[in-house]
Amino acid sequence: MHPKALLDACAELVRLTLQFNHPADAVVSRFFRDNRNLGPRERATLSETVFQVLRQKLLFEHMARSGSGAKEKRLAILGFAGPRDFVKSALNDTEKKWLDMCDSIQPSDLMSQHIHNLPDWLAQPLKEQLGDEFGALAESLQQSGSLDLRVNDLNEKRAEVQKELTAAGIVCEPTPYSPWGLRLQGKPSLAKVKAFERGAVEVQDEGSQLLALLLDAHRGEMVVDFCAGAGGKTLAIGAAMRNTGRLYAMDTSAHRLDALKPRLARSQLSNVHPAAIAHERDDRVKRLAGKIDRVLVDAPCSGLGTLRRNPDLKWRQKPEGIAEVTATQTAILESAARLLKPGGRLVYATCSMLPQENEEIAEAFSKAHPDFAVLPVADELTRLKVANADKLCNGQFLRLWPHRHGTDGFFAAIWIRK
Repeated sequence: MHPKALLDACAELVRLTLQFNHPADAVVSRFFRDNRNLGPRERATLSETVFQVLRQKLLFEHMARSGSGAKEKRLAILGFAGPRDFVKSALNDTEKKWLDMCDSIQPSDLMSQHIHNLPDWLAQPLKEQLGDEFGALAESLQQSGSLDLRVNDLNEKRAEVQKELTAAGIVCEPTPYSPWGLRLQGKPSLAKVKAFERGAVEVQDEGSQLLALLLDAHRGEMVVDFCAGAGGKTLAIGAAMRNTGRLYAMDTSAHRLDALKPRLARSQLSNVHPAAIAHERDDRVKRLAGKIDRVLVDAPCSGLGTLRRNPDLKWRQKPEGIAEVTATQTAILESAARLLKPGGRLVYATCSMLPQENEEIAEAFSKAHPDFAVLPVADELTRLKVANADKLCNGQFLRLWPHRHGTDGFFAAIWIRK
């Protein structure tokens, strides 16, 4: 595609995305469906340009003020995911001089918000938690997240799958914490990779794998994945159960559970039972009260721990939305706790970095439920032979950070019903 045509397409996609009417990945997918003439390289450039604009929106908007022409074009030029010489071939002399001036700006000349590129309402609580580490977190959130795979250890061994992927030209290495994980170099297409086709691997962030590990589900048990979604953790739990017992994958979205079906077929698991429920007090939930050995509540949350992959969330989320989601989290956790039999295990998790959705929810639950005893996560990870378990935790809870651990941001708490 001619440089000018590609830049114009980038500008249009930036314009559509910054309306924030829909998630960025959905906008990009729709744009590609509407423009089927785009090749793989053009699609990659378009997608990466948009996500770079979202990651550095405050900085690029600040720089764009000194330019001319349509704002979305100026933003697309600044975030263009390709060689500078290529994009400059689409610019006039005035635009080239402006871009050179922008590229010459040093971080020391910028205000803090133009360096961290986070809204104030989000930057402040992260600074309070991390102190001097805040800059490292902010920098990590402006990078693309790694592509992690979980090896289906029901029938596969990680070392053998790694060899197979390497032979297929996919460079990967074992994840440092999850015993099931492989971290890929780059983001190769997996659709036609034999290991993926036969269900030997599933795409799943290492942090998400650790949540399934913490449930520690065993053979023959009754287990509930209470907010299963598309089932990434469900599949990991089912394999840990060695395809025995009964694993309910519950979610209020039948559409999301439908996305589990092809993954379930590849996994060769027969112990998983998807169950669409109307709400957390659904009759299907009530009938299982007091009968379940283990429950995972990966609660609906702000998703702010996934900003490396979903940078639009920091602009689409609002403080008032956090208050709403915490009420939902509390209600779901209460209902899920009723499912457990004495001695049963409850894991509450989010992919958020905010205390309101994490420690505050867990501490309030403990206070309201003296019949549930907290199980320190570091002790449990150590028992499960996870390396450097203490470095993954904050007090009694799991706390994963992108800049420290190379995962998405995750939180988890564990209780045992007395």
